Amino acid sequence: MPLILDSSPSPSSPLPSVVELSPATIRRREHQEADVVIVGAGILGTSLAVTLARQNRSVILLEKSLKEPDRIVGELLQPGGVQALKKLGLRDCLEGLDAIRVKGYEVIYYGKEVEIPYPLNAGGDDDDRDGGGFEGEKPYSNAKGSGVKRPEGRSFHHGRFIQQLRAAAMKEENISLIESTVTGTVKDGWTKQVLGVEAETKDGRKDVYFGQLTVLADGYASRFRKEFITHAPVSKSKFYGLELIDADLPRPMHGHVVLGEGAPVLLYQIGTRETRALVDVPEGTPSASTANGGVKGHLRHVVLPSLPKCVQSSFERALDDGKIRSMPNSWLPPSTQQVPGMILLGDAMNMRHPLTGGGMTVAFNDVVMLRDLLSPEKVPDLGDTARVKQQMRRFHWRRKYLTSVINILAQALYSLFAANDPELKALQLGCFRYFQQGGSCVDGPVGLLAGIIRRPFVLFYHFFAVAWLAIWLVVRQAPVYRLPWTLLSTVGIFWKACVVIFPFIFSELRS
Repeated sequence: MPLILDSSPSPSSPLPSVVELSPATIRRREHQEADVVIVGAGILGTSLAVTLARQNRSVILLEKSLKEPDRIVGELLQPGGVQALKKLGLRDCLEGLDAIRVKGYEVIYYGKEVEIPYPLNAGGDDDDRDGGGFEGEKPYSNAKGSGVKRPEGRSFHHGRFIQQLRAAAMKEENISLIESTVTGTVKDGWTKQVLGVEAETKDGRKDVYFGQLTVLADGYASRFRKEFITHAPVSKSKFYGLELIDADLPRPMHGHVVLGEGAPVLLYQIGTRETRALVDVPEGTPSASTANGGVKGHLRHVVLPSLPKCVQSSFERALDDGKIRSMPNSWLPPSTQQVPGMILLGDAMNMRHPLTGGGMTVAFNDVVMLRDLLSPEKVPDLGDTARVKQQMRRFHWRRKYLTSVINILAQALYSLFAANDPELKALQLGCFRYFQQGGSCVDGPVGLLAGIIRRPFVLFYHFFAVAWLAIWLVVRQAPVYRLPWTLLSTVGIFWKACVVIFPFIFSELRS
């Protein structure tokens, strides 16, 4: 038998008899039918299940393993994601995790540091400007002590947060959470409409679950992606993760981006004592070759010396401990949903480089949008495939105000931060100098990254402002006798900026 977890009565109340169960519950338990079947009890799947259940939809939520996940990404939730959790009524899931408040970023460029706090007024909703804090927490105000709260993010152990979301799902009487591995979809032979899924338990028992709507949210390694969309993920690097114990970060309660000769390194706390170090290693990195000691040799001989002195000892201890895990950094532009009876969501449908920590923010905001577009008032019957497809087309284009910004920013920033040619190096320096100017030069970019500015033009403006500053720095520093070559190099810098950002813009518009 599969492990089925439904909400249970309190110890003080009598056990319900079969006749006391709702018709929807009986249908889920006895006939394995529901309004919605969701594959994947991760970030998006679980929060969507809770949201639909609270709209009185009957939900079957399937997950191959209900053990606490252990991953090195999905550990930093931007303020825009915290705001979305609040809208979904799930912000309590951030309690009891030993979660760390995140106030912004610290960018370290060849040893020079600049603080990038989340902005005070970045265009978010008025009812969301509560700093993302919890009751009893002191607001993080500006330097003048105005008392206006800045938005905040949260960082935590990914698995603990997932278990909190699953616990919230188990409290909903309209959800059956089932541990079973989905092996395929069930389709109508004539119309090709997806009717549900086939699954198999750990003991080899085969089951079929039916739903008016099937949501596939089985993550970055989705087994269904090839079947339903034409795009394939592109991965050119991996993150290698270490867990540092008692690390002394230059600026606590901030994410740290360390830039130097190699690809970027991220440092952020995920608990009171634990700090995550993520090292980006592009494919074909010479210092990570077998002859040079592999990835471990690269971490020890290239990355370790480039880190702030206060972090090096804890990084070296973690390296000696040998617990190094990896995760591919993938790019997958979004796709429209055309298959009747089925929706592909989350990392199965859309991914960006995790450098900016935008994945969970995108997922929770997608759920907020789906809650409204698929509400019983707008779609009374989820079996009405024509109506569902119409709403999903609206979903695809509405989400671009947030998602396209996060997608493009993640890819463009990674190109600059992992600079491997003179033009990109010039743009990288221009980006750091731009941040050093403070004010709107910081508020705009970090507001985009945080998911609280949702205007694509703001991204376009700041990116090319960085490019022009990079060009000015090159011109100003060059001697007069090299002016012809300098002007030629400035053309190369501007062209490189266009090459970096426009392909990602076009990919978002095409999809």
